[in-house]
Amino acid sequence: MRNEIALIIMGMALVTFATRFSCVALLQKTGMPVWLERWLRHIPTAILTALIIPALVLPKGQIDISFNNHYLMAGFIAAVVAYKSRNIIATLILGMGTMLFLRLLA
Repeated sequence: MRNEIALIIMGMALVTFATRFSCVALLQKTGMPVWLERWLRHIPTAILTALIIPALVLPKGQIDISFNNHYLMAGFIAAVVAYKSRNIIATLILGMGTMLFLRLLA
């Protein structure tokens, strides 16, 4: 059983290395195309959105788009503050403060 686990881990490491190294090897001589570089800039935003939106809209496993959804309200306030101020500290403080305030009211 222990040998199987070690083989699985080594196989996973090999596949991970091969997929990452293949991109480096292919783009080493030609460089990264401009269109690919522009496309890759949007990946972090897409991943964060995919992680955050379900947490805000589905807090109990079902869609809740109402004023009783504290996660959604605090997330909305944090998004507005982030957009207006571009200040991470202000966004965190007001988003968490809103959540705390809404929890204390309930």
